[in-house]
Amino acid sequence: MQRRFSFSVLFAALAAFTLAAPVHAQQSEAQKQLASERFTIISPFPPGGPVDTLARVLSDGLAKRYGQAAVVDNQVGAAGNIGMEKVKRAKGDGHTLLVIPAGNVTINPTLMPNFPFDMAKDFVPITMLAKAPNVLVASPASGIKNAKELVAQAKAKPGTLSYASPGVGSGLHLAGELFKQQAGIDMLHVPYKGTPPALNDVLGGSVPLMFSNLPATLPFLKQGKLVAIGITEARRSPAAPDIPTLAEQGIQGVTVTSWYGLMAPKGTPPAVVEQLAKDAAELLSQPEVRERLKLQGMTDAAMKPVEFAAYIRDETATWARIIKARNIVAE
Repeated sequence: MQRRFSFSVLFAALAAFTLAAPVHAQQSEAQKQLASERFTIISPFPPGGPVDTLARVLSDGLAKRYGQAAVVDNQVGAAGNIGMEKVKRAKGDGHTLLVIPAGNVTINPTLMPNFPFDMAKDFVPITMLAKAPNVLVASPASGIKNAKELVAQAKAKPGTLSYASPGVGSGLHLAGELFKQQAGIDMLHVPYKGTPPALNDVLGGSVPLMFSNLPATLPFLKQGKLVAIGITEARRSPAAPDIPTLAEQGIQGVTVTSWYGLMAPKGTPPAVVEQLAKDAAELLSQPEVRERLKLQGMTDAAMKPVEFAAYIRDETATWARIIKARNIVAE
């Protein structure tokens, strides 16, 4: 029997192959350059956290798109400065990239007198990758269930109600300072060396309150081991839609988001930066990636390089004002 050849089947197969195949050399010069060698994604923090998760999501996506190996290199230490230094010294060709949290970019330059980087000169912003709202949580032992009760208790005994943070000058410490300012109250700051010990003491009831990022507290909120007072964003989080914002409860102006960005070394060509931003946006829009981020309380937040650069400038100026007004000095 003679077999009939179906051109429609052939075209469908070719189309599927084209969509699944890596970027080829006949496309843009930026894509050609990116497809020329392996990628190294620097995560300046340990495996398991949101920075590392995003670095691995990105490495998987770049490897599939460009047909090159993409490895995650956890360069841990000095509050992220070791990993940042490695990227600063790397060649600016788009193959060494940095996934970094907001505090290292917008807070540390003001907070640390001897901060070793000039963020505007040493790094090139590519895009924000994801963001996670911060949430004010309380120990069930505190008896505090909402922002109204918190403010009433703080005003009854000024300076005695305490809140924990991962350390002096951390984004979560500054969230507390901003909350005090906007609510017109005074609270006692109790700094720790990192989120885990601070969170443990709030869980244990020895400190009643803490601002934390949603990914760190979400499991305990679901188990009833912590009470959610309010989200520090203008809108409720898709990851926890039942938690009201602080603004809904009358505390305006406390918009503090934990975000994570992608940066490259100085000298990276603008066309390569633009291409990487597009690649990241396409990757983050995939349903399976969005679901992976949602499980950690994050949402995708891709933006254009020029928008990201402007966002960094604005947020750096905001935190500089608060740090200087409150006379906050890094320990």
